[in-house]
Amino acid sequence: MQVTSIERVKQAFIAGIWATLVSITLGFGFKVWLAQWMAKEDLALYHTVVDIISLSLILMTGFRSSMVVSYSQTQNDKDITNLFRYSLIAVVLLTWGIVLPYIKHQLHIDVEYFHLVGIILGMGFKVYFTNQIAMYRLYEISNRVTWLEPLGQILTFLTCFYLLEQTPISSLFFSLMLSSTTVAVYMFFNRRKQIATTPIGPVNMDTNLRNFMKKSFTASLEAGASILMIYITVLLTIGHFSIDELGDFQVVVRPIIAYLTLLFVFPIYRFVFPELAVCVRNQDWQQIKQIKHWVYKMSLIISSLFFISMLLFSHEIVALVFPEQYAKSAPVLMHFSMFFLFMMLNAYQLAFIKAHGLFTQSLLIRGSGIVALIASYYIYSQITDNVVAVILALGTGYLLMFLISGQVEKRILKQDKLIPSVN
Repeated sequence: MQVTSIERVKQAFIAGIWATLVSITLGFGFKVWLAQWMAKEDLALYHTVVDIISLSLILMTGFRSSMVVSYSQTQNDKDITNLFRYSLIAVVLLTWGIVLPYIKHQLHIDVEYFHLVGIILGMGFKVYFTNQIAMYRLYEISNRVTWLEPLGQILTFLTCFYLLEQTPISSLFFSLMLSSTTVAVYMFFNRRKQIATTPIGPVNMDTNLRNFMKKSFTASLEAGASILMIYITVLLTIGHFSIDELGDFQVVVRPIIAYLTLLFVFPIYRFVFPELAVCVRNQDWQQIKQIKHWVYKMSLIISSLFFISMLLFSHEIVALVFPEQYAKSAPVLMHFSMFFLFMMLNAYQLAFIKAHGLFTQSLLIRGSGIVALIASYYIYSQITDNVVAVILALGTGYLLMFLISGQVEKRILKQDKLIPSVN
C-alpha cells in the first residue's frame, strides 16, 4: 500500500525526534562536561570561530530547498547536482581566501591555520552530502547522521586530548574537523547503495536549470539571513555586554536554542518541506491541509511545555546542569521560551511558501526579521541594560516574520482554491 505524505511526515518526524534526542544527549552532555573544567574564554573563542566559518558555508544549505523543489518538479538530478558541485567548490575557495584571513588578521584570533582549513573542508563535504540526502528524501540516512556526528566529535576529542595530549581547544577544533569529514564519508557510501549519482561534468542549461540557480541563490541568501539573526545576537552581546555575559550566551543560551531548533524546527525543513513540495506538484491539497493541522497541533503542545518549564523551573534547570557562574543565563532562556512557538509555526509557513516556488518572498520575510531584530534591540536597550534585551529582540524578529508569512500563506491558499496550480 502506498504511503501518503502525512504518514511519511509523521514517521520521519517522530524518528527524527528520537535521533535528535540522542544527538542532544551526546552533544549537550559534551558541552556541559567541557563547561565544568575548560576555560570560559576558550569555549567562547571556539564557538565564535565556528560561527564565523559556519556563516559562510551555511549559504550552501540554501541550495537544499531549491534542490528539493526543482528535483521534485523535473527529476533532473544530474544537472542539479553538477550545478551544486560547482557552486560549492566556489564558496569553499572563497571562504578559504577571505574568511580565514579575516579570522587570523582582522579579528586577531589565535587559531592554527591548519585547524581553520580542516574545518572548512570538513564542513564543505558534509554540506554536499547532506543536500543530496535531502534532495532524494533519504530520511533514514538523515536521521542516523543526526546522532553519529556528535558521537564522532566526542570520540575524536577524547582521542586527541587524552591519547595525543593536545590542548583542550586544539582537540575541539580537531574533533569538529574529523567528525564532519567522517559523517560525509558515511553519507556517501550509504547514499550510493540506493542512488548512484553521475560524476562531475558539463551542465546543459535550460529554463528549468536557470530557474533552479535563481532559486538557489535566493535560498542561499535566506539561509544566510536565518543564521545571521543568531550571529547578530552574538555581535550585539559582544559589542554591548561583558565577556562573562558572552560566555553565558555562547555556552548556555545559544546551544539550547540550537538544540531546540534541531529537535523541533529543523525537522520541518527536513521532512515536512519535501513532502509539501511533492503535494504541491501533485496538487494534493487535502494532504497539505492534514500536514498543516498536525504541525500546528504539535507546535502548540511543544512550545507550551517549554514555556511552562522555563517559567517555573529555569533557574533550577540551569543550576542543575551548569556551574554557578552560568546562573544569569536562566532569565534569558525564560524570555526566549515566550517566542519559540513562532519559530516553529514560521518554519512551516516558510516551507509552504517555498514549496510553491516563492523563494523571493521567503527571503524578504527573513530580511524583515533581521530589521525587526536590530530595531527592537535599540528600543529595548533604552528600557533595560540587561542582556535579556538581546533575546527579546530576537523573539520580536521571529514574531514579525510569523505575522508576515501568515499573510503570504493566506494569499497562496486563496489562489490555490481559485487556480490549483504551482507557479
